[in-house]
Amino acid sequence: MTTLRVIADDTIARTSTQPRINGLTRYAGELTRALIATAPPECDVELIVSRRPTSELAAFESAFPGTTRTTVSRLPHGALASAWANGVRVAAGTGILHAPSLFAPLVRGDQHVARQLVVTVHDTIAWTHPGSLDDAAWARRMAHRAAKHADAIVVPSHAVAAELAEHVNVGERIRVIPGATSAGITLPDDPEVRASWLKLPERFVLASGSMDPRSGIDALVEAAALPEFQDVPVLVVGDDEWRGRRITEAAMLAGLPEGRVRPLGTVSDSDLALLLTRAAAFVAPSYAEGFGLMALEALAFGTPLVHSDAPALVELASGAGYQVARYDAGSRYAERLAAAVGTVLAGDARAEALATLGRDRAKAFSWRDSGARVWQLHAEL
Repeated sequence: MTTLRVIADDTIARTSTQPRINGLTRYAGELTRALIATAPPECDVELIVSRRPTSELAAFESAFPGTTRTTVSRLPHGALASAWANGVRVAAGTGILHAPSLFAPLVRGDQHVARQLVVTVHDTIAWTHPGSLDDAAWARRMAHRAAKHADAIVVPSHAVAAELAEHVNVGERIRVIPGATSAGITLPDDPEVRASWLKLPERFVLASGSMDPRSGIDALVEAAALPEFQDVPVLVVGDDEWRGRRITEAAMLAGLPEGRVRPLGTVSDSDLALLLTRAAAFVAPSYAEGFGLMALEALAFGTPLVHSDAPALVELASGAGYQVARYDAGSRYAERLAAAVGTVLAGDARAEALATLGRDRAKAFSWRDSGARVWQLHAEL
């Protein structure tokens, strides 16, 4: 029996009561379930997590039926991250290891003990936009350790593969394995009640992000104040209440009336499905992305996508969205965003074409396929 040992800390949201998990947690959880579902004959999956309360472990294990066992480290998450970043060989284990992030035992191995390790790098923000991360130095350090100690490095897009190679000497060990949308994002049982509770406008544009400069939401707020935007409200998901106030403040400074740009904070999966179903367009104005999960979710729901020309988003959409240049000496980014959104809002034929292209494009991504490709990668190693 061959056992794939998955370092599963990232499948557990480390915030208190977030109703919608973040992108990394989503990726790690969905990929782990896919690895369990696509395990070849005579292969099984074991999970490795840092120390946590017994009550939390019970809920964690129930989310991944089909695993052989769960191994719990003696160290909590923070201590384990610090130990591995400093090359301490603790809770490293042997055998075949897969990490859905850089949280991994990237330490010098014992030459007498066989071990195979694959880690995942989701983006290059630690170099391009370090202020967007809580600990960019840790991410850079672990990426360099991965270049030394990992047998392969998984990235979600060819864009990240090219960008990572500019910062870290990874040689030929990069493998591109994208993510996918979750089957759990479905409409609520009472969509009309939820729409009323959320105070959804009859027509609105949806976006995800914060006032972090990398996300491009500042440019979208500025765009919403331009005539081409047709006074259509913008709803923004994906940020907590405190940070969401910064979006409201930016809208006020742009001269927009109250409610024209409204942060919703984190939303449940069912509310997200409702928002995507009813949005006139989804705008992804990011200056930098590793994959673009929310953009893919919009494509899957047939929501017309307007996106920046960040390489990962261009790769993801592959012509199924309305592309907007981030940098152009001839006009401001906000003006180009407003023009693109206005075109989608004004033309039913254009919106319908984007919806059809989006649904077709989203079919190219599957968690089962991603899981099978990870198993194949380990078999090749």
